[in-house]
Amino acid sequence: MSVKAYIKAVTSYLPEKVEVNDKTKRLTKKTGIYERHIAGLQECASDLAANAAEKLFAKYNVSRENIDFIILCTQSPDYFIPTTACILQKRLGLLKKCGAFDFNLGCSGYIYGLSIAKGLVETGQAKKVLLLTAETYSKHIHPEDQTVRPMFGDGAAATLITAENTDKDGIYSFVFGTDGSGADNLIVPVGGLRNSAVTTASVEQVDESGSKRTNFNLYMNGSEIGKFALDVVPSTVISILTQARLKKTEIDYYVFHQANKFMLDFLQQKCELQGLPFWNHPEKCGNTVSSSIPLAITQLVELGEYQTLDRVMTVGFGVGLSWAGCLLDLSYLMD
Repeated sequence: MSVKAYIKAVTSYLPEKVEVNDKTKRLTKKTGIYERHIAGLQECASDLAANAAEKLFAKYNVSRENIDFIILCTQSPDYFIPTTACILQKRLGLLKKCGAFDFNLGCSGYIYGLSIAKGLVETGQAKKVLLLTAETYSKHIHPEDQTVRPMFGDGAAATLITAENTDKDGIYSFVFGTDGSGADNLIVPVGGLRNSAVTTASVEQVDESGSKRTNFNLYMNGSEIGKFALDVVPSTVISILTQARLKKTEIDYYVFHQANKFMLDFLQQKCELQGLPFWNHPEKCGNTVSSSIPLAITQLVELGEYQTLDRVMTVGFGVGLSWAGCLLDLSYLMD
């Protein structure tokens, strides 16, 4: 028997405010995203993450005194300094001996976070890791940018990873990839230290469809992001299966990053997963970036339309450009 990391609890939180997309618009029909939850003016990533964590503590009867590490994945932190995870340690009432840090990654971030948590647990550095994802991308998006605003929603998720004495892996067969040459295809150009908000002038841009944005807002080259996903996801699926020595039909459920329905339909075909259990439900929350996979898991578990979740394949892809995937044994969520 050895120590293995397992997911024991997952919860999610969506802000109360809802924006409804125009169902007559071509983009809405194509993406299958009909509404998104949007953070309030004073609602930040820490607020969303705290709500997700409190739900986890209450729903699964988890003692916050036993959490010995907290990790937050976000690209919209409360501050540049200090790290938002430190603020959450205090806000959630976790012990001072608890480790805490943020990491900046987008749609592949949940899988990276699971890898970090697995490393902490299986090397004996932590017994209970609270992995949080929280994003308020709406604050990066110009209100009149109809190319990206209808696609992204705000949200958060909390995942508890714990040590279990077993020889069976609970989080395994990781695959990672990075292509920084595509960084400009999904970017907020101004606001960091390369192009400081203090010294850089705001420049408004209007595209041929009438959508507006400035260099302070999120820019996405949708066609290039789509090509990238279709290029890297199929090989990632094959690599995960090869590592685990499994066939596609031996996976209980496929849960990919919930970018939009059109892309997920295309990926299901490209990966030759038609007829297999495949989650494709971004319609009521949109693309929630690093929270999309754990949010999908909570929805899947609540729906209950599965035989077993002993082998769940997760794949994230997007901003960076970055991608990652792994297999999860979610049987402890069924206890």
